[in-house]
Amino acid sequence: MSRHLSARLRHNSAGDKIFDFIIFCVLSILVIVTVYPFWNTIAISLNDGLDSIKGGIKLFPRKFTLQNYKVLFIDDRLFKAFLISVSRTIIQTALSVFCTCMLAYALSRKEFVAKKMLTAVLVLSMYVSAGLIPGYMLIKRLGMLNSYAVYIIPNLVDVFNFILVRTYINGLPDSFVESARIDGAGEFRTFISIIMPLIVPSVAMICLFVAVGAWNSWFDTYLYCSGKVNLHSLQYKLMEFLQSSQNQSASAADANSMAVAAASGAGGTMVTPISIRASITIIATLPILVVYPFLQKYFIVGMTIGGVKE
Repeated sequence: MSRHLSARLRHNSAGDKIFDFIIFCVLSILVIVTVYPFWNTIAISLNDGLDSIKGGIKLFPRKFTLQNYKVLFIDDRLFKAFLISVSRTIIQTALSVFCTCMLAYALSRKEFVAKKMLTAVLVLSMYVSAGLIPGYMLIKRLGMLNSYAVYIIPNLVDVFNFILVRTYINGLPDSFVESARIDGAGEFRTFISIIMPLIVPSVAMICLFVAVGAWNSWFDTYLYCSGKVNLHSLQYKLMEFLQSSQNQSASAADANSMAVAAASGAGGTMVTPISIRASITIIATLPILVVYPFLQKYFIVGMTIGGVKE
């Protein structure tokens, strides 16, 4: 009996090792497939522009240079677009998260009479949209065309984030709010001092959602602010350049306008549309990669707790 059990354990142990090895190989392949395009883009962005035209760059640059990034930050248009994206992301994230959490708290209160009706209207807006043209006409009538406000006001409340936060708040004991009211705290005081500290994982999660959406957004710039260069976002500039690079002559014209036609330094390094495109892509992606690891644990907790309703 004991011999049979020990042989069975050895068999299971060997099978487990084979299974773990297969899983390790599969995950390694997935990591390589996922990381390689980004790593290759970094290598191209750090490579001499003329040399990049030859192709064949894989993991490391053949002729290392920082000239591509220097050209980007010297160009006032791209620097202003970078500042617009940064300021928009910070302001939109702060205001949207605050307004969404405050609305979620209000509609989570049992004593709020119209909470079911208002919640139904909000949820309905997720499935039924007026369309692109009515939305554009509304923005135009509100006087927000070619204005910075169009980046902030239409995005103050996100319904999906509202549902997550409200579900999270509904899972909190009512005794917290009742204790605050007994101590004489008003609704706003209760929200700021009691509720907000308790829903930090959920807040961090929707902060990530809103920040990524705001940073990557370019279509609203295309619709509402394309006529005002000072309000162009970094992602919109990247989209413009990617479109222009599809045509070789257009790419050359755009490169000349960005002061990339002249050789720089004693080494005679030059930048080209290929190297500039890679550099813009890295600059546009890097902030999210830096922020995400710090919010990952809150993201997992928020999705787990906020997505379960007992």
